[in-house]
Amino acid sequence: MKVEAECAACIVNRAVAEAIEATTNHALRFRVMVELFRLLNKEFRPTAVPADLGTKRDRLIKRITGNEDPYKRIKSKGNEKALKLLPYARKMVEEGYTQQDRFKRACLCAMVGNIMEFDIPGHKFTFGSLKKSFRDAAKDLVIDDTLKVYELAKKAYNILYLTDNAGEIVFDTLLVEQLKNMGLKVIVAVKGAPIINDATMEDAEVSGMSKIADKVITTGTDAVGLALKEVSKEFLEVYDSVDIVFAKGMGYAETLTEYKLKKPHILLFRTKCNPVANFFGVPRGKNVAKLML
Repeated sequence: MKVEAECAACIVNRAVAEAIEATTNHALRFRVMVELFRLLNKEFRPTAVPADLGTKRDRLIKRITGNEDPYKRIKSKGNEKALKLLPYARKMVEEGYTQQDRFKRACLCAMVGNIMEFDIPGHKFTFGSLKKSFRDAAKDLVIDDTLKVYELAKKAYNILYLTDNAGEIVFDTLLVEQLKNMGLKVIVAVKGAPIINDATMEDAEVSGMSKIADKVITTGTDAVGLALKEVSKEFLEVYDSVDIVFAKGMGYAETLTEYKLKKPHILLFRTKCNPVANFFGVPRGKNVAKLML
């Protein structure tokens, strides 16, 4: 997926918010924005991928401010709030009468979790709105390939589950549990180092994911989405060996659509911005479960 004009506003808006979180030094904040504009002047082109520009922006902020995890406070709060709501979401999943129904409900919970994103222009998220989002999850599902994915998963053995945000990863545990109940081996991947509010190994521990998945690995990099040229050898070996890849969030949607995929990938995310919604031909603020073959 390539950038649209309004991606520039999102990149800049997030940089301002992140710089404020990263440092109280006004001179450093100003320097962040000056260098970001230089970066965009050079690289904001119609051929650019939004997630790639996001990676470069965040690395720039970390380098200038010296803060390796600007969203640490927000990530911690997200995990805390999500864990309190987990029993409510789990009850929704367990009310499914069949394995297929429970699988779909768990997918919906995972997609609702992707709402937990900050500093995207026009995307308003509050922790208090999460219960309503769970109740509206099925109604907001505009691309529903869950049945196709369920049928593929029944014939599979190994799954790679790519997580997105902290907080959100708590609800991902419900889908990983359902995949495990189907007899699948599930390897979960988090980011190798902090990037935006993406989940890292610390979040896998806090969320309980490390106890549920067969194994938790990292991508070996701090890139937004999937940057195959940067990932570790361990990650690449797992990625190449599994039968199906579950990929959470817009970052993976933006980057995986740039590759020629060699196996089924299921994208689970919320359309939190117009460019992503436009690319998939759906409205903004909706849930997407898209099978890519």
